[in-house]
This record gives sequence, structure tokens and C-alpha cells, in this order.
Amino acid sequence: MTSSLPPLNPLLQQCGKRTRDIFAAGLDESMKDEEKSARIRLSIKINDEYKEVKQLPPALLAQQGPVGPARPKEQRKVITAAPSSETSLMISQIDKTPVAQPSTFTSSSNLKTALQLHKTVRTIKPTYHPPWKLVRVISGHLGWVRSVAVEPGNKWFATGAGDRVIKIWDLASGELKLSLTGHISTVRGLAVSSRHPYLFSCGEDKMVKCWDLEANKVIRHYHGHLSGVYSLSLHPTLDILVTAGRDASARVWDMRTKAQIHVLAGHTGTVSDVKCQESDPQVITGSMDTTIRLWDLAAGKTMVTLTHHKKSVRSLAIHPTEYSFASGSAGGNNIKKWKCPEGAFVFNFSGHNAIINTLSVNSEGVLFSGGDNGTLTFWDYNTGTAFQNMDDIPQPGSLEAEAGVFCSTFDVTGTRLITGGADKTIKVYAEQAH
Repeated sequence: MTSSLPPLNPLLQQCGKRTRDIFAAGLDESMKDEEKSARIRLSIKINDEYKEVKQLPPALLAQQGPVGPARPKEQRKVITAAPSSETSLMISQIDKTPVAQPSTFTSSSNLKTALQLHKTVRTIKPTYHPPWKLVRVISGHLGWVRSVAVEPGNKWFATGAGDRVIKIWDLASGELKLSLTGHISTVRGLAVSSRHPYLFSCGEDKMVKCWDLEANKVIRHYHGHLSGVYSLSLHPTLDILVTAGRDASARVWDMRTKAQIHVLAGHTGTVSDVKCQESDPQVITGSMDTTIRLWDLAAGKTMVTLTHHKKSVRSLAIHPTEYSFASGSAGGNNIKKWKCPEGAFVFNFSGHNAIINTLSVNSEGVLFSGGDNGTLTFWDYNTGTAFQNMDDIPQPGSLEAEAGVFCSTFDVTGTRLITGGADKTIKVYAEQAH
């Protein structure tokens, strides 16, 4: 016996109708609930995100005057015809707080003068500095010249190089007076004491040495660095020596007892330069971790960390009289001026686009920057204007790539500049006569 199946179409329609009845009824009721929860969610969000900025703080409100466009006071009608205006409609119902605020300027003339001030470009005229020229090239080292220091009497200067030798030269004639051997790796830092007949040196061999210049021999060693020592500085008034290097620390030593007074820890990369001055911050360090730290010498702690540089800070220069300093790094806007004691940023010296290995500043307000690619720039320290650009000329026979400037210093008078470079020479620059 064959039984015929009922036609499929009416069954489908019936099934669809039932499904619609079940779900459509539930959908309408749940939608009402959905709108309520959306409204709660919106009001919480508005409260969280905009509570602080709905009203100006009282201090600013007090400054405000009556001028400026105000909103109309009467209640605006909300336009509801837009197809997607549910959320905005909800917001307008929830949030009734925006009040018409008067303008910040107390009078229209104030506004005018402010706009005029904004438009005028203030240019400060830099001080005139005579141009500098190369006057002497001194050969004698067999490696890159990495450090230079002039003695306080301005009669001679010392250089340290990759050949592990410290050489002492006559400043007037450029003649070699003495070679000091003892380091077993590159000599990276030198300083001559103004209060004792001592020369201090440090190098990549982790050694810090004190040389007696009357006997021309090492009389003290300062042990403690765990890696190469890249820089050293003498305190101008205390018998203190500060060294810094690849172990990411700066160390403060008692010059006489050889005792380590402090380990200035905090940097996370090589400390490439350290400088001391008489008043706080008495110690300033620049590091490959891109930061500069100003230290409280008594406590042995960081006072301020300056994080403005984007790349490693390689050099620092303290102005002899102005209570400010400059720092140099790799990358754009790479030379910056800072004000002591708080380390406030003053401005950028922009234009020397190279890795800055060395900075020096004299009391006349000439800042010198030497680049890793052999470019030299002389700046007016007060305004940040570059008044002279030069290229280091490698000595004949050396590679063109050996045109890097590694170290520099002005002599005591500030009229001669001594630089050391990758072509193993020492170059002396002098101000041209007017």
C-alpha cells in the first residue's frame, strides 16, 4: 500500500510562521531591555571619559572674561529624523551638562595683541665670532687619537691614543716633549690637575692611573671598574676624581687614598662622558642609553634624568662661566643646551647631522662640535647659530674614511682648539685675526 507524502510547500510555510511567532515576540521585548542597558552603558562611559573636562578648573574659570561667541541659551530641539541617530539621541537625553563658556580673553584688544605677538618671529642676533682656521697638524701617534687635555698653565697638552701611549706636546711649537707608557689598551680619557702636579688617565684596559709629572711615573691606580673606562673628570675644588665607562657606572674616587667614595649607578648602557663642576649638579654623565643624569655628589644619587635625546649621548661640554652645559649624540637635533641646576632644556643646535663624538665650549661663547664623519661646526653658544662649517682633511696617506674627530679641547685662553682624530693626527685650530 502506497501512502502519498503531504506537499512540502504548506509545511514549510507553517514551520516558518511558527518560528517567526516564537522569535519575533521575544525579540521585541528583549529590544526594550537592550535600549535600557545601552543607555546605562553610555551614561557610564560619558561620566568616565568626560567628567574631568566638562567644566574648566576654577583657576581657569576665574581668568575668563565676557568676550567671545556664546551659545544660545534656549533649549535646542534634537533632530530625530536621521536614520542612525539613536545613539546621539540617547546622548542628548543623558548628557545635559554643556554650558556656554565665555572667551578666555578678557577683552578683544588682548586677543588682537596676542595674535600679533604670535605672528611676529623673534630673531636674536648672534654675537660675532671670527672664523677659525687650521694652523697646525701634529703627527706622532700610531693609533686613533682618543683623548686630549691642556694643562692649566697653558704651556703643554697631553694626548692619548689607540697606540696605548700618552704623549705630551709643547703647545706653542707642537714639539713632542715626553711619551708615557703603561696602559695596555687605548687611552680614552685624560685630565691634568690644576692643584697638584698630577696627570690622570683612563683606558679600555679598565685602568685609571695617576701620574706624578715631577717623576713622570704612575704613583696610584684606582681599581674597581669592571670594563673599559671611557671618560674621566676632576672636581675643580675637591680632591675627587670621577671616572665612567662600559660597565654603565660612574665611580667617584678619593684622589689621595684611592678609595671609591660612590658608585653612581642607574645608567643601563655605557657611560660615554662625565663632567664635574663646582656647584650642583657637581657630576653630569651622558650615556649610550640615550639619557643624561645629573648627580647629587654628597648622596651619590641621581637628581634628574634627562631623556630628550633619541640616540646615545656621546659628549658633554660645561660652559666655563655660564652655569649651563651642552650635550651631543647621534641622530637629528643631536646637540642640546641645558640650564643648571635643574637641567632645564634650553634649545637645540640644529644642523650638524652627524654622530657627535666631541663638544667643547670656551668662555667667549664658541661651541665646537666634531662629527664621526669628519665634519666640524662652530656655533654661537648663546643663540645656537652655526657660524662656520668645516671638513676635517685626513692626513695624506690615510683613508678617506679616517676623517673622524674623536676628542677636542680649547686651550686655557680659548683662542686655540686642539682636536684628535681617526687619521692619527692632532690638529690645532686658531681664531683668524680680525
